[in-house]
Amino acid sequence: MDPKHLLKGLICTGLSLALVMTPVSVLAQPVGLPSLGASSSSELSPALERTLGDAIMEQGRHDPDYIADLDINQYLTQLGRRLAAQAPQTIDQRITVFPVRDPRINAFALPGGYIGINSGMIVSSGTESELAGVLAHEIGHVMQRHIARGIAQQSQGTGIMVATLVGALLAALAGQGDLAMGVATFGQAAAIDRQLGFSRSAEQEADRAGFQMARKAGFDVRGMVTMFQRLSTASRLNEGTGGGGYASTHPLSIQRMSDIENRVRETPVQAHEDSAAYWFARSHLAIIQARDMNDRQRVRLSLQRDAQNERGVRRAAAWYGLALLAWEKKDYAGVRTALDEAAKDAQAPQLDMLAVKLQQRTQPAQAQVAAQAAWARWPDSQGMAVTLAQAMQAVRQDKQVVAFLQARIKQWPEVSEFKKLLADSYERLGERVQAHLAMADYYEQTGALPTAVELLQQARQLDGDFYTQSEIDMRVRALRDRMDDKRALLEQFKS
Repeated sequence: MDPKHLLKGLICTGLSLALVMTPVSVLAQPVGLPSLGASSSSELSPALERTLGDAIMEQGRHDPDYIADLDINQYLTQLGRRLAAQAPQTIDQRITVFPVRDPRINAFALPGGYIGINSGMIVSSGTESELAGVLAHEIGHVMQRHIARGIAQQSQGTGIMVATLVGALLAALAGQGDLAMGVATFGQAAAIDRQLGFSRSAEQEADRAGFQMARKAGFDVRGMVTMFQRLSTASRLNEGTGGGGYASTHPLSIQRMSDIENRVRETPVQAHEDSAAYWFARSHLAIIQARDMNDRQRVRLSLQRDAQNERGVRRAAAWYGLALLAWEKKDYAGVRTALDEAAKDAQAPQLDMLAVKLQQRTQPAQAQVAAQAAWARWPDSQGMAVTLAQAMQAVRQDKQVVAFLQARIKQWPEVSEFKKLLADSYERLGERVQAHLAMADYYEQTGALPTAVELLQQARQLDGDFYTQSEIDMRVRALRDRMDDKRALLEQFKS
C-alpha cells in the first residue's frame, strides 16, 4: 500500500501487518516467531502496546482519510467486539475498529487493539458474514499478539524503525515535534531495513481463530471463504499495479484456502441475516470513498439499480445512499423523496438523522421536536445523540444540551465528540471555566495530554475560587504523572 496515500504519511494502512501503511508488514509477525501458547518474554507488554497504539491514533484521527462518522464507527466497533467476545483465548487489548477512506481492498491492525478497515473492503463485501470473516481474521492476529511480537523482534534487531517511532512519540508527549513526520520516517527506515510479512503459520492461526469467532458469533462461515476468494482474485487482477491489496500483504496460499474450505465443509450451515447497520454503512462508505464525479456517477448508478431491483433493507439502504447524494447537491426535494422511499422498506437511525438535518434546512422550528422523537426511537445510537444535541444547540437550548450530554458521556465514555459539544454549550452559556474543563477532557481522551494540561491551566486562571483551583491542580498533577509514566515506558523500550 502506498504510504503517501493512506493517512498521508501517518499510520493507517497496511493490513494487520503493523503500525503504518506499507511498512506495516514489517511490524507483523516475522517468520520464526513463536505462535501459539503463552506470551513470549520477547514481546511488547500490553501497557506499552496500548501506549503506542493510542499515540498513533491520536495523530491518525486528524488525517482527512480517517472517517470520523460516529454511526459507522459504532457499527464497526460493535461488530469487532461481538467477534472478539467469542475468541478462543483472552485478548489483552480492547478492540476498536475504525474506517479509512480508501477504495482499495485492505484492512490492518495497529498496536493496542486498533483495527482499521478500508472503505473498499466494506463496499466490496457481498454480505455481513464476509466482512465479519475478514475482521475476525484481524482480531485473530491481535489475539495471538503477532504485532507485539513483531515490534519486539525489530527492537532486538536493528531497532531503527522502533527507535524512530518511540522518539516521535516522546516528542509528541512533550508537546513538541511532528509525530506524523516521525512515523513517516519510521516507515521509510523500516522499508529500507527489510520487508517482513506474517508467517504462514501466523496467517493460519489467525484464519482458524477468526473462523471460530465468526461461527460462534452467529455468522455464516461460508462468507469467510467467499471473501477470501474475492480477495485472491482482486490481488491477481492488480498484480504489478501497486494495488497493495489484502491478499498481497496476507498471501492467500492454497494451503490456507484448503484449510478454511475443509473447516466450512465440516461445519453445519448457519444462515445469517445481514443487519440494517451493515447495509447502511456500506452505502454511505461507497459515497465517502468516491473521489471525483465519475466515481460518484458509478455509485449513483449502482444505488439506482439496487433501489429498483432489491427488496427490504438493502433497497432502503440504496435509497439512503441516493438521499445522501441529493443532500450533497442541496437537492432537498430529492432528499425527501429518497427518504420516503427508504422508509417503505425499513426504519433506521440513519434515515431519521438525515431527516432531522433536512428539517433544519427546510423547517428549522420543527427540527428539534423531530430529533427528540427520533432519539426516543433510537436511544442506542451515538449518531442520533449527536444529532439531537446539535438540534437543541441550534435553538439555543444549551442548558438542556449540557444535561443531555452529561448523561451520554456516562452512557458512552469512549465517545470524545460528546465532550467537544459539551464545551460548545458551556461556552455559549458563558461558563468559560467549564468549557475549558470539558475541552481538557476531550484532549485527554484523545491522547493530547500536553494540550489538556494547557487548557486546565487556562481554566485555573479564569477561576479565582480556591477549591476549584485546588481541584484543577490535582488534575494537572495527575496528567503530568500519566505523561511521566508513558515517558518512562517509552524510554525503557527505546533503550
